[in-house]
Amino acid sequence: MGANSRALAADVLVQVVGEQKTLTHALESVLPKIPRENDRAFVQALCYGVMRMYWRLDYLLGLLTRKPIKDLDLRMLTLLGLYQLRYTRVKPHAAVAETVSAVGRKTWAKPLLNGILRSYLREQARLESQLEGEAAVAAAHPEWLVSAMRRDWPDRYTEVLRQNNLPPPMVLRVNRLANSREAYLERLAQAGISAYASPIGDCAVVLDAAVAVERLPGFSKGWVSVQDGAAQLAAPLLDLSAGLRVLDVCAAPGGKLTHILETGPDLKETVAVDSAPERVTKIHDNLVRSGLNAKVLIADAAQPEGWWDGQYFDRILVDAPCSATGVIRRHPDIKVLRKPADIGALHDLQRRILNASWPMLAPGGLLLYATCSILRHENDVRIAEFLEKHADARELPIEANWGRAVGHGRQILTGDHGMDGFYYARLAKSC
Repeated sequence: MGANSRALAADVLVQVVGEQKTLTHALESVLPKIPRENDRAFVQALCYGVMRMYWRLDYLLGLLTRKPIKDLDLRMLTLLGLYQLRYTRVKPHAAVAETVSAVGRKTWAKPLLNGILRSYLREQARLESQLEGEAAVAAAHPEWLVSAMRRDWPDRYTEVLRQNNLPPPMVLRVNRLANSREAYLERLAQAGISAYASPIGDCAVVLDAAVAVERLPGFSKGWVSVQDGAAQLAAPLLDLSAGLRVLDVCAAPGGKLTHILETGPDLKETVAVDSAPERVTKIHDNLVRSGLNAKVLIADAAQPEGWWDGQYFDRILVDAPCSATGVIRRHPDIKVLRKPADIGALHDLQRRILNASWPMLAPGGLLLYATCSILRHENDVRIAEFLEKHADARELPIEANWGRAVGHGRQILTGDHGMDGFYYARLAKSC
């Protein structure tokens, strides 16, 4: 490739840390410029790795320098170098040489970067032992998040922290309008892709190793979608049947929406709402690929007076905006981008969307509240507050072989049955 792969990875990390872009967005701006698939995979692996271990690497860098490195490009290159030396099989001399060469025209930085990386190699054992004395640093998470997880899950938080730092499995959802799960597993085997049926749900298939979606049989025809097993639980929990009118609130990118349509092909109408135009584009893309139809609106879920036609919905999925602390293993940049102040704002938004959605639910109807969070104030605490203020709402217990019952609803912690962290609660409206 023309450009140094470490330099390209550093560019991605600068966008995340410096410009507060998501890792997905930043990678989308760089990966298409890399012609070779192996090089694209290497850059992506470096970026995901540094984001997973950011808090350890950043602390380590502080031990290796007398004062902070102000140049963000150089700082990200240094973290990339440390990551390669500690967590990859790249030979140390190659990791140092290639990372130092990535400074490009900033020749003044070469001696500094070279010195830091070689100092780490000489003192690795001592430096690593110092990291273990700091609980949050050792777990590669920000202190505020470790404290929140310890508060909510004192007996499980250490395992959740460990799971957050592991690469997640690639999970598929088989479209049973096109194939049975067993038939699709045979198609995968014929394509040389090893996989097995998940014990949770009846559509989930787990791959032994991730592959490009282009290799998946029938992906472009909508035979299968990429979706974690925990997210696949939403459609069955809605208890769908023919003739129902369904609303999917905060629907982008459309994974749960297409599953609803696959599960209930005879629904009267399905409406999807999301406020972000660029994310609504992904809803349309998924509908087209799957050959499915829904009414899609770009609108504010918290202000239905601007778009609701006044006709009740029999089922409502509130896929609430949240801290996304249950999907950190898939989006490790959450550990860097999410701040404590964000949580209060999210609580308020969840409250407003839930309160705004309830009047649109028909008497006797069912609302499913879902988040990909493991923080209880976004989940069962939120539902407890809602039930206290809505006399016409009652909880429908979820009896299942996954997750754990909490004050209200059911919580999946990251890694349970190999799934992402998720929360579900079912609410029925009195007739």
